[in-house]
Amino acid sequence: MIDKLELLLALSRERHFSRAAESCGVSQPTLSASLKSLEEQLGVLIVERGSRFIGFTPEGERILDWARRIVGDARTMRQEIDALKMGMGGNLRLGVIPTALPFVPNLSLRFKAKHAGVGLAVIALSSDAILSKLDDIELDIGISYIDTEPLQRFQTVQLYEERYALLVSPDSPLAKRESITWAEAATVPLVLLTKDMQNRRIIDRHLAESGHRAAPSIESNSMMMLHVHVRTGGWATIAALGAGHQFDPPMQLKALALTEPTVTHQIGLILKSREPHPPPVSAFLACARRFEKERA
Repeated sequence: MIDKLELLLALSRERHFSRAAESCGVSQPTLSASLKSLEEQLGVLIVERGSRFIGFTPEGERILDWARRIVGDARTMRQEIDALKMGMGGNLRLGVIPTALPFVPNLSLRFKAKHAGVGLAVIALSSDAILSKLDDIELDIGISYIDTEPLQRFQTVQLYEERYALLVSPDSPLAKRESITWAEAATVPLVLLTKDMQNRRIIDRHLAESGHRAAPSIESNSMMMLHVHVRTGGWATIAALGAGHQFDPPMQLKALALTEPTVTHQIGLILKSREPHPPPVSAFLACARRFEKERA
């Protein structure tokens, strides 16, 4: 049953029969036969069939919810048994919004020092993608906004508050200032994150509240790309700053606090509301809580 549910999750992820089969290392006929067998066992139609993947039936969507829980529990059980026999190992997958990436070493260095045998993957993603991949068991932990997203089905742990600033080149005439209003910042040539990023949507909202519309001349999903353009002196960017942000040479930039209003948002860990967590997840969670306790 577990193997069939794994195939079902792969189909949900890939939305394509051949790609789902390939991702699981089986043939497409094997995948189709397994799904048909699962439907017969449960007595309902799970997948809407056609010449290509169409979607899941309403019953199939409910079965998907249960499949995520069951497969997640089965994986956790295997990881706990392996940890008891051989010590903690495996992999931990973190999905992080781009603005929070500078904070990650505060946790990853401490975690790896204590659990060197656990592989750690850090992936930059939008906040929406993080929630989706947590639901589909493609991520173990997210680091994202915890005060602007609907998170009823998730557990959260606050890490820090981000504040907003206008980043300019040290050669910019604005670099002599310590602060700037949102209304003033809207008149500066801007480079901003793409609109699929929650940070960009927050920036657009606060600019609108100041009576302006965001009209960046360049958009990117990479903070590094924005910083490179700001460093040339031709643009500025509005950035969310938090713990770990440094602008040393060659990417030396000046941060002007954005005021009227002064805006802060909470960044934290996001993980599925379930107990027990897989051992690497529990260990990372404990590491984050120790760090916040020390900093407090």
